[in-house]
Amino acid sequence: MQLYHHPFSLDSQRVRLALEEKGIDYTSFHVNPVTGKNMDASFFRMNSTAKLPVFQNGGHVIFDTIEIIQYLEKIAKVSSGDENIPLSSSEVIEWMHKIQKWNPKFFTLCHIPEKHRRYVSKFLRQVLIARMAETSDLAADYHKKLKEAYETEEKLKNPDVLKQDKEHLIRLLDEVETQLNETAYLAGKEFSMADVMLIPVLARLVILNLEDEYIGGRPNMAKYWIMVQQRPSYKKVIGKHFCGWRKHKTFVKTWCIVHIRTMLRKF
Repeated sequence: MQLYHHPFSLDSQRVRLALEEKGIDYTSFHVNPVTGKNMDASFFRMNSTAKLPVFQNGGHVIFDTIEIIQYLEKIAKVSSGDENIPLSSSEVIEWMHKIQKWNPKFFTLCHIPEKHRRYVSKFLRQVLIARMAETSDLAADYHKKLKEAYETEEKLKNPDVLKQDKEHLIRLLDEVETQLNETAYLAGKEFSMADVMLIPVLARLVILNLEDEYIGGRPNMAKYWIMVQQRPSYKKVIGKHFCGWRKHKTFVKTWCIVHIRTMLRKF
């Protein structure tokens, strides 16, 4: 089993949390979207949306995050040999879809300094244009991605985009806060795949230095956040890259790669 992912990718974090929680071995392939590696022809042929993660088991390839997680649950159940191990309940699945409906893309981009965002955006557009010239059979798909990149820049100029994303996030977090007043975890007394979907959202808020605004003011969520950070899966998947000084190391490393590749393209 192979997983194509990156530590920055929120959906990648979700799938990796599920893999760790279920104790499933897999081969890891890092595909950095910030440096345009998801635009390489080999990856683009497998997934022309260029989105992460991608899970592959033999000839079976899955792109949808929730579908991957549910597939992993089935693998874990079969591997255990215990038919009594339950799959996610309807309540858990409902929470999973509810959380997935909030798209962090524009919210995240709006909280990145404009100078840095424009630098990376320009670099990625250059990558797409180069790939179009190099790989004629994929030119139409690359052109579609290039169009999406320009559309993203235009949407970021619209204050209503951030406003809508923020309002959606607040509604979701308020609902989570209410639920956590009744149960220790999102869908009951036990940790579930609903928590796997939620944890990266909270981690993203912390990475963007928005913890006080969105988590600290919700006491049940604040308590929950402290608790889930103690799980080995969190420490391996997210904490390893983004806790304390490691966060700055991860960002600086990626920034340097982008800068070097941009400079090389000028020669």
